[in-house]
Amino acid sequence: MTIPPITPPNETPGGSLYGPARNEAPELYEVYEPSIGAEVETPTAEHLGAVGATEVLKVENLTVGFPTDDGLVRAVRGVSYTLHEREVLGIVGESGSGKSVSSMAVMGLLPKSARITGSITFRGQDVLSMSKAHQRSLRGRKIAMIFQDPMTAMNPVYSIGAQLAEAVLSHEMMPKKAALARAEEMLALVGIPQPKERLNSYPHEFSGGMRQRAMIAMAVINNPDVIIADEPTTALDVTVQAQILEKLIEVKDAFNAAIILITHDLGVVAGMTHRTLVMYAGRPVELGATDTVFYHPRMPYTAGLLGSIPKAGDVGRLRPITGAPPSLINLPTGCPFSPRCPLATDVCRETEPGLAPTDAEDHLAACHHWDQLAAAPDATAFFRAESEARR
Repeated sequence: MTIPPITPPNETPGGSLYGPARNEAPELYEVYEPSIGAEVETPTAEHLGAVGATEVLKVENLTVGFPTDDGLVRAVRGVSYTLHEREVLGIVGESGSGKSVSSMAVMGLLPKSARITGSITFRGQDVLSMSKAHQRSLRGRKIAMIFQDPMTAMNPVYSIGAQLAEAVLSHEMMPKKAALARAEEMLALVGIPQPKERLNSYPHEFSGGMRQRAMIAMAVINNPDVIIADEPTTALDVTVQAQILEKLIEVKDAFNAAIILITHDLGVVAGMTHRTLVMYAGRPVELGATDTVFYHPRMPYTAGLLGSIPKAGDVGRLRPITGAPPSLINLPTGCPFSPRCPLATDVCRETEPGLAPTDAEDHLAACHHWDQLAAAPDATAFFRAESEARR
């Protein structure tokens, strides 16, 4: 991944990287408006390489619930997607939308109390009907996961080399020396300097970026077919983020693997994924090619997320999505996004729309009024008008 050059500051006295100088102070509640020249080039997935024809993972109508004293928490509701070799699928959404829970279900890491229905198929095998021993044989060897927080995901009392070697020895019978040699090779692959010496280091001796690279090394040490990366750039500065994401692409190409990328950062999704799945209140609300979803959103929630992103040179107030996600115990009747949606009508409050094709067969959205977004020159304008009404 190429890091774009930083735009030089505006030459007007008082200008900066954050926009041109202004003679008057902005109004306190000024509506966020894109400035001239703030447009960016349309991101493409050409650098990601071609997607393979072989289907490696298929999730159909996956639901996950957690019983509590207050009722059943419906964390995941009807998630479906397919993943092919060398494909990168991005899953985005607010906290609590079910992104991580759906992936933990694929890994078989949910607690026994979880109620799981639907189908998860890996290379033709039904994962949910497998024995626990069979699931363990797949986990880490065929389906691997890069966990969310590199600062706490590794055991602080064992060396990096011991933990990487354990990931190998739990699936293969080999001398420990050979496992450590593979661990050294993986550390070198992810760009850790002096990998042989670093095998004896402990997690606290690694920086955040190095620890994240070690987590990637642990995930790919058994040459998995699917890598689930759960917010792999959280708490890292932007330079290290770019390095980590570039390394993930290199690893994908080296092992011919597919990647599920879970993130809050839409900028990461734009330059990193072939397809994007947007989730809200535990269910998918839009699915399509990344460029299509970003530049032609057909779900108001997606348009709201895109409209809330600041661009270089913009001034004034940002345009957030008003309100908060609903409780997963007491979901509202109809579309769960309707209390926050500027396009909501009575039908939205009465009937929850299903995920269906819009103006393209491979672009799906769960919205009664996707055609209004399709007819608008700028889908985010609906949220801009709502912001102006609150002034």
